[in-house]
Parts: sequence; C-alpha cells; structure tokens
Amino acid sequence: MDQPITGFHQDDERHWVAELACGHNQHVRHDPPWQLRPWVITAEGRSAALGWVLACRKCDQGAARDRP
Repeated sequence: MDQPITGFHQDDERHWVAELACGHNQHVRHDPPWQLRPWVITAEGRSAALGWVLACRKCDQGAARDRP
C-alpha cells in the first residue's frame, strides 16, 4: 500500500528512516549500486521528499504501527 512520507529520523547506526503517514517506518538508504537515493543524504533532499509515497509492506502485511 502506498503511503506518503511525513518525516525522517536516523536509527542507531545513523541510517535514514522515513516516517510514513500510516505510522510505519521504512529505511531509505543511498547504497549504490543497489539503491540510488542521493536525495536522502542532504537535509534539502529529505525536505523535498516529504509527501512522496513509498510502498509500505508493513501495511500490506497488516503489521502494527511502529509509532503512535
């Protein structure tokens, strides 16, 4: 299920995590050549990504929210 990005935070290993409107979190790594997400490296890029949609597998699986 597609969900819009509402914010970002870093995990304990300082990887960027997107916060989705559904209450789930999803890592958004820039890890070439597997994942090309250079926008996640800068604050400006992350700000521009607010509202973009990501496919949320946790919603598809009926998982509980990661945050209230």
